[in-house]
Amino acid sequence: MFEFIEGEIAGRTAARLIVDVRGVGYDLAVPLTATFPDKGRVRVYTHLVVREESHTLFGFPDREMRDLFRVLLSARGVGPVMALGILSGLSPADLVEAIGSNDSKPLVRIKGVGQKTADQILLDLRDKAANLRAQMASNGSPHAPLPSAGRIDPNVEDAVAALVSIGYSEKQARASVVRAALSVDTQDLEALVRAALAGA
Repeated sequence: MFEFIEGEIAGRTAARLIVDVRGVGYDLAVPLTATFPDKGRVRVYTHLVVREESHTLFGFPDREMRDLFRVLLSARGVGPVMALGILSGLSPADLVEAIGSNDSKPLVRIKGVGQKTADQILLDLRDKAANLRAQMASNGSPHAPLPSAGRIDPNVEDAVAALVSIGYSEKQARASVVRAALSVDTQDLEALVRAALAGA
C-alpha cells in the first residue's frame, strides 16, 4: 500500500520510529540494526501488515532491507515479528551470507528462531540466495556493513526495551544488556544492543 513515507522525525527509540508527515504521525516498528538520524527529514521504506485486530507499519532505511524483510515473510513459519527479529539480530549482508552458505548457526542465535525454523528458512530461501547476493552486490559489497545515517542517543533502558520488543523477558533483556555494558561503550546504543543480542 505504501512504498515509502517521507517526513520529519518526531520520535525515536531503538525499535520504534515516529515520522510526522504533514501533521500525521506514523508509528513504525523498525529493526534494531536500522540506522536513522535522530532528527530532521527522513524517507522510510515501509511494509504494512493488516490483521483483524491491528494494522502495523514496519519501516526500513532502504529498499534493500525492506525487500529482504518481505523475502523472509515468504518462508514457511516466519511472520512479521520473527522477520523483524531476524533483521534485528543480523545485518542484511550476514543474513544473505547465511542463506547462501546454508549456515543455520547465525539464525538459531536469534531469539525465537529454533533449529527447525532456521532449517526451513534456509530451505525455502535457498533458491533466492543468488538473486539476493546479486542485488546486494549491485548496491555495494555484500559483506560491507550497513551505512550509518546517525546515532541513537545512548540509554541502557532503551536497549532493554529494544530486546523486550523482540521477545525477551525484561529479566533476560536486562541481564544481557548489563553483561554487554561491561565490554561495550554504553554511549553507543546500537553497539550495546548488538552485544546484548550476541551474548543473550
